[in-house]
Amino acid sequence: MNGLKNPRVIGTLVVLLLLALTPVVFGNENYIMRVVTVGLCSAIAVYGMNIILGFTGQLSLAQGGFFGIGAYAVGLLTTDYDWSFWSAFAAAVVGTAVIGYLSGLIALRTKDEYFAIFTMAIGFIIYLTISRWESVTHAHSGVNNVKFPEGGGILDFSTPTAMFYLVFVVLLVTVYITFAIRRSSVGRTLLTIRTSEDLADAIGVSVGMSKQLAFAASAVLGGVGGAFYATVVGFIGPDAASVDKTFEFLMFILVGGMGTVAGPLVGSMIVTYLFEFFQDFQAYRFIVLGPIIIALVIFAPRGIVGYLGGFVDKRNRKKRVEAARSEANSKSSAPHDTTDASASTHAERTK
Repeated sequence: MNGLKNPRVIGTLVVLLLLALTPVVFGNENYIMRVVTVGLCSAIAVYGMNIILGFTGQLSLAQGGFFGIGAYAVGLLTTDYDWSFWSAFAAAVVGTAVIGYLSGLIALRTKDEYFAIFTMAIGFIIYLTISRWESVTHAHSGVNNVKFPEGGGILDFSTPTAMFYLVFVVLLVTVYITFAIRRSSVGRTLLTIRTSEDLADAIGVSVGMSKQLAFAASAVLGGVGGAFYATVVGFIGPDAASVDKTFEFLMFILVGGMGTVAGPLVGSMIVTYLFEFFQDFQAYRFIVLGPIIIALVIFAPRGIVGYLGGFVDKRNRKKRVEAARSEANSKSSAPHDTTDASASTHAERTK
C-alpha cells in the first residue's frame, strides 16, 4: 500500500488509465486506434531496451533486429505455414530468447562502445538476412495478410478496439515486470552493474550472468513487441528489422527517461504522435525533431519522466528538511519552557 503513495507510481497509473480510456474517446476512429496500438507495440520493445540500457547501462543497438525477428516469425508462420497466431507467437518468443541469449554470449565479451558497435552489427546482420533471403522471408516483397489472434469464439481481435485492449494488457504485464525488477534485488544488482562493474564484482555479484539475462530479457520483449506489431499492421517489410528502428526506440527511451518505469511508455506515445503529425514532411521530420531531442538531452538528460521524478524528489527532500528543522526547534525550545514554568511556580510559593 505504501507504493501507491509514491508519486512515480501514481503518475504511471494515471498514464495507463488515460491510455485505457482511448477507445472511449476514439473508438470510431480506426486510424487513430491503429496508431495508438502501434505505439503500444513499440513501447513493449522499448521496455526491453530499458532493461539492458536503463537498468544495466549497456547500449544495445540490436533491438530493432529482435523486433524484426518477432514480427517475421509471426508473419511467416501464420501466412506461409498456416499456423495459428498464438502458436506463432510462442515460437517468436522462444526464437528471440534463444537468439538473444546466444548473441549475448558473444556480445557481452566486449564493453562500452565496442559492445554498442558489435550489437549494431548483430542488428544489421538480422536486417540483411531478412532483406536478402527471398526464398524464406520474401525479401522486399514483404509479408501480407498476417493473421489476427484467435479469440476462441468469444472475442474478435480483428476489431481495432479489441486489438488495442489485447496489446494494452500485454503492455500492463510488461510495465509490472519492469516495476517488479526495479524494486527487486535483481534490479538493484543491475543498477549496481550500471554504476560500476568492478564494484559489483567486488561485492560478489555475478556480473556476466546478470548482463546475459538482462540482454536475453531485452531481446524477448523486443520480439513480443514485433509479434504484435505484425498482426496490428497486417503487413511487414524489412524496415521492421532495420537499424533505423533501433534508433527510433533509442529516441523513445531518451525522450521518456532511461531507467524509469513510465519513461518508455511516455516517450513511445509522444514521439509516435509527433511522427504521425509530421508524416506529410517525413523526409524532413528529423530536422524538426532533432533540435527537440538535443534540447531534451541538454536540459533534461534523464528524460521527461526522469526530470519530473527529480523535481518530485527535490520537493520531498525540501519538505523533510523543513520538518526536521521544525522538530529540532520544538525540542530546543522545550527546556526553556520548563525553566519558565519552574520560575513561575517558585514565585507563587514565595508570595
